[in-house]
Amino acid sequence: MKFYYVYVLRNSSKDFIYIGYSENLKQRFASHNKGENISTKPYIPLELIHYEAYKNMADAKRRELYLKSNRGRTTLLTMLKEYFLRTDLVEGRSGIPKPKRRIPSPTAK
Repeated sequence: MKFYYVYVLRNSSKDFIYIGYSENLKQRFASHNKGENISTKPYIPLELIHYEAYKNMADAKRRELYLKSNRGRTTLLTMLKEYFLRTDLVEGRSGIPKPKRRIPSPTAK
């Protein structure tokens, strides 16, 4: 069965989080870390901190767009709160600022 993935990448040293979607998560993750994507090239190395699998492309794209929305960023922050606490990060702000394809992590000042 084919899956479509929504994923969250992070570079903690540069305080950067990226949300994306792909049909091949392993290949896309490798592509990001090789510097082949202009949006994430300045932020390598990246770590995969979250992903979700969907059975159809429309659901995956809808979820990606939602996570990039204002409400979605709040949802994402809530979902990843445990991760950030486990990695000794501060809770950060109540929301994450809104760029187009990338968002700073919740510890950004």
